[in-house]
Parts: sequence; C-alpha cells; structure tokens
Amino acid sequence: MSLINNPFPLIFLTLLLLLISFGFFPACKSASDNTNLVYKGCANQTFSDPAYTQTLSALFDSLISQSTKTKYFKTTSGGGQTSITGLFQCRGDLSQNDCAKCVSKIPEMATQLCGNTVAGRIQLMGCYGLYEVSGFPQVSGYQMLFKTCSRSQAAGSGFEERRDTAFSTMENGILSSNNGGFSAISYQSLYVLGQCEGTLSSGDCANCVKSAVQQAQVECGSSISGQVYLHKCYMSYAYYPNGISKKSFSGTKQNTGKTIAIVVGGVAAVGFAFICLMCLRNLLKKRDGKY
Repeated sequence: MSLINNPFPLIFLTLLLLLISFGFFPACKSASDNTNLVYKGCANQTFSDPAYTQTLSALFDSLISQSTKTKYFKTTSGGGQTSITGLFQCRGDLSQNDCAKCVSKIPEMATQLCGNTVAGRIQLMGCYGLYEVSGFPQVSGYQMLFKTCSRSQAAGSGFEERRDTAFSTMENGILSSNNGGFSAISYQSLYVLGQCEGTLSSGDCANCVKSAVQQAQVECGSSISGQVYLHKCYMSYAYYPNGISKKSFSGTKQNTGKTIAIVVGGVAAVGFAFICLMCLRNLLKKRDGKY
C-alpha cells in the first residue's frame, strides 16, 4: 500500500514534524569545543598494584569536586610510594560551570587514552589535567609538549609584524594580569591568548609564555593559527581575515547550535507543508470518488 493510500503514516509524520517544529524534542547540539582533545601525554611505565588504581580514582574525584569552585587546583592522594599528585587548570575565560564540565571529561579520557600509566596529561581546548606517581621524574617548565600550526598561510605582507605586535601585547597582559596568569587580546584581526600553571609567579609566567611565543614564531611562521604547549604554560593565536567576531574562540558552540536549530526548523517546516499538500490531495481524491 502506498503512503498516499494509507493515511496513518501521513498523520504520524505530520505529528512528528509538528513536535520537532515547536520544540517538543531537544534540539541537536554540537559537542562543546571546550572538551575537544588537543593532545595526550602518557608515561611508558604502568602500575599493576590495585592501590594505585584506587588512589588515582580518589584523586580524580577530588579534582572534579573542586572544579565547581576554582579554575586551578592541585592536590595529592594516598601516602608513601603509592601517593599520586594531580592538578587541573581551566582556561581563564571559561565560566565556572564550563570549567567543571571540562574537568569532568578528563578522568574518563585519561583512563581510555593512558590506561594504567604512572603519569598522564590530558589537554582539552578549555582545560587540562595531569597526574603522576610519587618520584616521577620532573621536566623543565619550558619543555615543549605539543605544538600545531595551520597549513593555511597568511596572504600578503605585514602579517608577521602584526602577529608579533599581538604577541607582545599578550605578553604585557600576562605581566599585568590579575587573572591567574591568563591574558587574551585581539589586535588587527588576530586573537592571541596565553596562560600559565597557577603556581607560577608573574615573572616566571611571563618568561614561560615568552618562550612559547618564540617557538610559535619559529615553528609556525606565517601560519594563520598555531598553538604551543610547554610544561608550565601555553599560548595560541588565530588570524581572522574578515575580522574577529565576539568570543571567536569560545562562541563556536553557540553559533553551531543555532545553525543546526535553524536547519532543523526549516526542514520541519518544508516537510510539514509537503505532507499537508499530500493530505489535501488525498481528501480531494476521496471526495471525487477517484479511489
């Protein structure tokens, strides 16, 4: 039996599209950019003692509980050789609620990506977390952990000069910042941010970010965007040829969600109109005795 001959599917689809059109079903939402994985760092050594697993679980619980109150927290769980130190830090421009959502993703990702390693670091777009067992070898705060540069290159001349001015302005913001070693600036279509681990003094933070900036200049050249992550700080930049929109880095989620909602609404409206026409045609045929 065709769809036209059987009115039930038409009625069902009509009701379904009406529900979608008027919001009775949740709108589709994109995953938050803040929780997208940037990189992972996992130690080569693993542990087999169940005590380590229990201690790590307790550590993660502590980090998650604190993420609703602060954007940086460091603590140690357990004692003696089985103790594990860990911390989290959220990007300075995140709300406390978004910070908590970001940090809540770290334990599961750490388990999936690092397994039973004795140390690990999970860097997301909006936050990062790390843990290491007692006695784990320490590295320099300036050691590069990860970098990425866009393949797209800025067209024309003068880009690197504007970029360097933006970098310098961001560095000055770090020195004068009262925002936990975080600075974000926009300058001539460039958006630049830098952040240090919460334990660094303003001077050490500025030196760390300066080192990250220098590596971005060397590694990325004329790339229109780049990110450099050192052990104790990181910086990122992006060039928007058409100008910087409000919250260019953090507004993607909202804009994408609105776009999807508009598309769903448009499809529902067109589908509803089509089915109404089919139903009307069906009724007219019945009235004229053409069945």
